[in-house]
Amino acid sequence: MIHLIFSLPCLYVVARGVWPLPWPLPLKLGLAAILLVASQYHLWSRLSSGSVFSPEFPRPVVMLFSGAFGAIILLALLLFAFDTAALVSLALPGGGWEVPTAWRIGAALAVALLAAVAVQQAVRVPPLKDVDVAVRDLPPGFEGYTILHLTDLHISRLFPASWAQAVVTRANELDTDVILVTGDFIDGSFAARQADVEPLRHLTARDGVWAIPGNHEYFFDVETWMRHFAGMGMHILANAHAVVTRGGDALVLAGVTDRSAPAIGHPGPDLDAALAGAPANTPIVLLDHQPANAPRAAARGVALQLSGHTHGGMIVGLDRLVARGNNGFVSGAYRVGGMTLYVNNGTGLWAGFALRLGRPSELTRITLRRTS
Repeated sequence: MIHLIFSLPCLYVVARGVWPLPWPLPLKLGLAAILLVASQYHLWSRLSSGSVFSPEFPRPVVMLFSGAFGAIILLALLLFAFDTAALVSLALPGGGWEVPTAWRIGAALAVALLAAVAVQQAVRVPPLKDVDVAVRDLPPGFEGYTILHLTDLHISRLFPASWAQAVVTRANELDTDVILVTGDFIDGSFAARQADVEPLRHLTARDGVWAIPGNHEYFFDVETWMRHFAGMGMHILANAHAVVTRGGDALVLAGVTDRSAPAIGHPGPDLDAALAGAPANTPIVLLDHQPANAPRAAARGVALQLSGHTHGGMIVGLDRLVARGNNGFVSGAYRVGGMTLYVNNGTGLWAGFALRLGRPSELTRITLRRTS
């Protein structure tokens, strides 16, 4: 069904963008066939690996498919806008406006360029984003405490070992106090991705690297992946917490599993279990891959929740739709009761829709500040 749905924008582009062109029939048929092949990117991904989440093509091919698929979607929306305007013109005096051929060709060239830019923005090593977060009654020992927040790396054929190594190098250069990773490390089986994730072994911070699974880990044998990441020196917070100290001051780091876990027979997020035995009157930093449960965390007295999952909405405009599926949270900082929620745009993103326009990826350095 999903492959049929993805073919609809392509059929619209062929009917309203290609067929009206004054070109030879063989040329139009050839272009229509190319567009149809590009529109079935997720079908080819599933055939290549058994999963739409793990296209096992060379990186340039994945980038080309992503750009072509995105261009089809954008062009369908633009042509629909043209057609809507033409229909509205029928109700106006002297109406009956026709979409000029030059406009169709210009629209196609514009979206092709836009899609190329969007792919380039998606696959780059993210720039640094600095964020200050005020925490009520933060212990003095943690004033200025720095957190590097990574999320949604989606290490895959699109984000391979070379990209992961560049991210690790940049992350370590920042010399933060702690590194927190809020899930979606990978897209692919352990056999396919083991070599690509190897650079993550070298992530270092004074108080270590702490992590939780995201929903994509549950698509690819979450237990094997979490054991592997633990063996690489990461501390996994699956409905658990830890306490870091500075002199006599303390900060709680807590993490929960993903909301999607129960659907495949794994324990779902349990904040009560994660905080069981945590010291009272100590600020809590919570790792939760999806931001939707932020009000519940705020009610439990969490000071800062770090989430990802949304990829920031990827494209301006689309972010509003993504927000609707995530309890209104999509990108950046939110005040939820007495808690700050930070939704990271993502370090990488899923190769099935590798486009970014106006919602850049980020390496997020969060600095804790004391407020009374």
